[in-house]
Amino acid sequence: MTDELELLRDWDADAAPLTEPARAQARHRLLNTIVHADRQRHPAAARPARPGRRNALRIATAAVVFTAVTGTAVLIAGEDADAPRMVNTRAAKVLNAAAVWESKHEKPVVPRDDQFIYWKRIITETEQGTGEVTTFVDEMWNSVDGSKRSLTMERGQVFWEEPVKKGHGVWPPQTWSELEKLPTDPEKLLLAMTGDRTPPESISELGDERWWDLAFSLTALLKDPVLPPGLRPAAYEALALIPDMKVVPGMKDARGRAGVGIAYAKAPPGEPKQKPGQEQYAIFDAQTYEYLGFRTGCTTASGKKCVQRSYVADWGVVDRLKQRP
Repeated sequence: MTDELELLRDWDADAAPLTEPARAQARHRLLNTIVHADRQRHPAAARPARPGRRNALRIATAAVVFTAVTGTAVLIAGEDADAPRMVNTRAAKVLNAAAVWESKHEKPVVPRDDQFIYWKRIITETEQGTGEVTTFVDEMWNSVDGSKRSLTMERGQVFWEEPVKKGHGVWPPQTWSELEKLPTDPEKLLLAMTGDRTPPESISELGDERWWDLAFSLTALLKDPVLPPGLRPAAYEALALIPDMKVVPGMKDARGRAGVGIAYAKAPPGEPKQKPGQEQYAIFDAQTYEYLGFRTGCTTASGKKCVQRSYVADWGVVDRLKQRP
């Protein structure tokens, strides 16, 4: 019997169903325990466990079924055990560890409605073939409540965005109040992001055609450097629940820092396969799991293929346009 199944030996099938917060905590602990078991099997590649980390897991719920299938993937089913989802446990390990790191280090921000959220992003574009590198310094001033014009300087161009109109929703949400409405429970966040007027009751009801959209939308949300407390860790944990995420070690951000890349492995709906180099990778430090930046394929102004890397160099809350922290 595998180590993972032995972790469930104390499971109490007679226990009453958990509340939603307790269910989310149980799921999170399960994934962390998978990580711990993986490190025990591969001690040479493991980092020392965090102090106080539990070596065993008791799950008092009949709504989670865990079956090991390989060293890097598991089948996790919700209440509908006939619709299992393939989850890459290595990707889940990185993303859940990133959520833990973020929870410990995030700085709560409560901006006023009349303020702006400023951030500076460094982008490098490396042309394939020649290796020529072009660097851009992007700056943004986003109106907190959307009532004022926002300013974006992107890849050498300047864009003015008019005040947000009611009923004209965009993703990621442009106003702080909309961001605050997003759930900080990872499963509820995924369900809310479907855009359905009547969302499914469980992520086990989501079909394969929905996962690409959800992975893309979460990636877009995480590019925003300033989010309400708890939302970024929840977004990392939500990504960990998405099937077919993949892990690529040795990726570098725009500062040259090496880390672990996480991306959705399948092609967008309607395309037969994923185009090489077009995946959007979120890059995390391989030791601390701190988020570093993004890497994706791109096309230069002259139409040549390139690799784009980025990281956030600075951010803050300011009182007016073009003011910096």
